[in-house]
Amino acid sequence: MSSPMAEMLNSQQQNGTSIKLKLKLKLKLISECFVKPKYELEAAKQHYHLSPGDVGMISIDPIQKGLLYHLNVRNRPEIISGLLEKLKHSLSIALIHFYPLAGRFVTEKYPDEHACSIYIDCNKGPGARLTHVTALDVAISDILSSTDVPPIVRSFFELGETMINYDGHTRALVSIQVTELLDGVFIGFTMNHSVVDGTSFLHFVSVLSEIVRSETEDNSITKISRVPIFDYTPWLNEGDSKLHKLPYLEPEEFIQQGYDPGLLRECIFHFSTTSLATLKAKANQECGSTSNEYVISSFQALSALLWRAITRARNLSSDQPTTCSILVNARTRFDPPVSDDHFGDFISAAQWGCKVDQLLGNDLGWAAMNLRKEIIKQDGKAILGLYEFLVKTPMVFQRGGAGPDFHGPNKVVIGGSSRFDMYGPDFGLGRALAVRMGFANKEDGKVTANPGSEGKGSVDLELCLRPHLMAALEADMEFMTYVSLH
Repeated sequence: MSSPMAEMLNSQQQNGTSIKLKLKLKLKLISECFVKPKYELEAAKQHYHLSPGDVGMISIDPIQKGLLYHLNVRNRPEIISGLLEKLKHSLSIALIHFYPLAGRFVTEKYPDEHACSIYIDCNKGPGARLTHVTALDVAISDILSSTDVPPIVRSFFELGETMINYDGHTRALVSIQVTELLDGVFIGFTMNHSVVDGTSFLHFVSVLSEIVRSETEDNSITKISRVPIFDYTPWLNEGDSKLHKLPYLEPEEFIQQGYDPGLLRECIFHFSTTSLATLKAKANQECGSTSNEYVISSFQALSALLWRAITRARNLSSDQPTTCSILVNARTRFDPPVSDDHFGDFISAAQWGCKVDQLLGNDLGWAAMNLRKEIIKQDGKAILGLYEFLVKTPMVFQRGGAGPDFHGPNKVVIGGSSRFDMYGPDFGLGRALAVRMGFANKEDGKVTANPGSEGKGSVDLELCLRPHLMAALEADMEFMTYVSLH
């Protein structure tokens, strides 16, 4: 179906240094409401204290991921009306179980200590945000026909308004935007990254879809298959206070508003199961392991491929340092491991760096093996030590090198996970066509992994790079050899 968006493209220039898209798009807000938990909860009367890991994320962006669906346009009014009604009710039920997400942040100051603490008042504010928007100039093909992510996708989350996690003092900790397209619908989720990580984000979305599917006529379903578990704090001794103080009094001391990552291209690269198997075999062969006892995983091999290709595209001098950080779910690495039902931010980073000539002078297997060694080091002892360090030495991470430079210079940061079941949530619209992300946490060298739409171990990577670097990456033979067409 041809869309007005496609017809009104006045120019689209991709010359390796810039992309110019001149669009006349109509994004219309149809309705907005806020949703509180359906029932009052005793637990919600208590303050929900943020962990050291939660507070560390307070100056960065929220998590934004959404699902694109085909829409039967002949039944558009009934489908959209029914979807919004179900989402509103189901959200009120989901918030009973995920009650901190219904509240707002509160900062308590301690002037004598020049310190403050941030917690959630679970009853503050009007609740979660649900908006209905139309973008009838945009068709599914406008979103999926190119590897480049069109700028309009950012407007599918919070109407394109930028925010950071600190804004949870006044803005919803979870927001859902339903955007009608010419022939589809996009459900965009924005969740505060100082409250949830990617695992808890998907847990909430999955539970919400479960409630949508399970509703009875009297709307009485409140039981869910995976109940969130709160207050897991193994870094604290019995009797220790959960109150985590920051050595700052005023927000200007630790909050960075208005960060601009500069001009970026955002592209989706697809890697099929077959392509990943070939890449994995190559990395293991170069490490000397056999097919009977592969050491390097597919994702470790893919991470090494990315790091090398992006470093080549940057054309750095041979003696420059470069780093690769892979964000990992800490839950399964605690000793003993805990389930993914544990709510909050449980993230660790496996990070390794070297000089450019080392990375590019050795083979793919060498880079993959070194990344693997760093991932293995992220065990229960190391992760617990990190949290204990953050208790004693509180810090707030900043974007763009301000404050603690967590990821190092000339970085590649790989987040998300191909193991996240992003296509599992079912809102009565059939299987999603694609996963897309909003404005949040976009930066040169940032990579986000999602499962491929066909499943079976395939991977979609969203890469953010300067336009001229993306053009160089697209010309990189080693990298493009493994990129698959959908």
